[in-house]
Amino acid sequence: MPVITFKYQDLKDLGIDMEKDELIDTLPMMASDIEDFDDEEIKVEFFPNRPDNLSVEGVARSFKGFLNQETGLPKYEVEESGEKVIVDPEVAKIRPYIAFAKIEGVDFSGDKLKYVMDFQENLHWVIGRDRKKVAIGIHNADVVEAPYNYIATAKDENSFVPLEKDAPMTPEEILTEHDKGVAYAHLLEDFDKYPLILDKDNQILSMPPIINGELTKINENVENIIVDVTGMDERAVNQTLNIICSSFAEVGGKIKSMEVVYDDRTITTPDLTPQVQNVHVDLANELIGGTHLTAEEIKQLLSQARFDAEIIDDNELKVYIPSYRIDILHEVDVVENIAIQYRIKKIDAQLPNISTVAYEHEWFTSEATMREVMIGMGFQEVMSLMLTSEESHYEKMKQKEEDHVQVARPITIDRTMIRTSLINSLMEFLEDNKHEDLPQKIFEIGDVLYLDESKENKVTTSKKLAALICHSTANFTEIKSTMTTVLENLGYNMEISDSENPSFIPGRVANVEGKSGNGSIKGFFGEISPEVITNFTLEYPVIGFEIEFLN
Repeated sequence: MPVITFKYQDLKDLGIDMEKDELIDTLPMMASDIEDFDDEEIKVEFFPNRPDNLSVEGVARSFKGFLNQETGLPKYEVEESGEKVIVDPEVAKIRPYIAFAKIEGVDFSGDKLKYVMDFQENLHWVIGRDRKKVAIGIHNADVVEAPYNYIATAKDENSFVPLEKDAPMTPEEILTEHDKGVAYAHLLEDFDKYPLILDKDNQILSMPPIINGELTKINENVENIIVDVTGMDERAVNQTLNIICSSFAEVGGKIKSMEVVYDDRTITTPDLTPQVQNVHVDLANELIGGTHLTAEEIKQLLSQARFDAEIIDDNELKVYIPSYRIDILHEVDVVENIAIQYRIKKIDAQLPNISTVAYEHEWFTSEATMREVMIGMGFQEVMSLMLTSEESHYEKMKQKEEDHVQVARPITIDRTMIRTSLINSLMEFLEDNKHEDLPQKIFEIGDVLYLDESKENKVTTSKKLAALICHSTANFTEIKSTMTTVLENLGYNMEISDSENPSFIPGRVANVEGKSGNGSIKGFFGEISPEVITNFTLEYPVIGFEIEFLN
């Protein structure tokens, strides 16, 4: 999770005059964790759902509310700059969305420039999925002039001097020779053109999402900046810009909006209009537990959370949520903030007012039988996370990406979705254990999640069993024999049919169906494709199967 470092004096400069020991005791009550501290500075870990607290300005803003020192919805004025950003329709195929803002009167003296750079990189990680979803550029506004153009350029055109270099480079040279270009080249590898941001005189500000130009490099003397945010998700792009602008506004930055002109529409960014969410008094007391808060008391607690609220009646309030609080998705999220401001330590622990008689669920009984069968056949059990990434789940497995459950605030860039198959997790396990002796025989019994609009929570959970075998002579005959033995021991009959599963070698893969008195199964087995094997940096043949228990 992201960790930010700041000095005690930084908080004092922002209006939080608190002794070190009291600060260290108070911070964990605000949904954070102290990583380390000394006499001068402190390292604090905030959960990824609060990217607004990844700057010292954001921490101070939250702290002032928590201490009842400064309450209510922060109000930031946004003036129109009269400047435009014109989006080339051709860039829509590459990186379609962009948001711009100008901020005047910033202060980069002392450690502030370093803090801003750290803030930018933390946002890249928490919201941007390491720049794939969102990338941020911060530029010296005094050396460029509007209107700006967001274009797609050929690989060998429009050279410019990238950061930390002293000679112009083409986009292709940057991707193959510059350290940042090499690190992030995979984000543009599927395209024959690359995005650029230019000013009125065709001076290049940056090549998103790779690197900025030396022309607009920030230093301690810069007072006026332009912030650009580009990405694949328009909502995330705009949210990121709102967080950055709000952070600068906390220390006196003057926000000026810009018009972003697309081929079919024009929008103004940033838009700091508050969200609105109603919250109910009875639900808040029920979820917190052991409280009897009134509407007036909840209004005060919401004010400390830096929200505004209007009392509709004794049981309902309309809550105004600042634009930088992108973690508020539901009424329950508002209740969480009420609980934090009430102080978690003040809530009395209670036993649930129910009595139950425990018994083992029938699924776990059958799961124990599966384990016994697989272990009896010489397999070793693996238990992996349900979270994976699109790259591992689809790209490396040569599968077409389908609708799936995404993680709104991923903690790491390799845990961005909930799996619909177990095979890629087992392949990752083999990849991490290449040093172990062969043959390797592994299996996993686990849950997968599918989107299902017919369900109240929009998802369906399903149980699967998967296994892989890796050694120099692994082949289709071996995995068919293994599949047959497994199903016979589990009491299912077996019917096979042709399969075109792209993760496997054509002609050496089959679909399987089966029935028993307890229900039915479906799945597949075969020889993993050499390309998939290579994608996971393995060197020996891999065979495997996966079956899903339908009822």
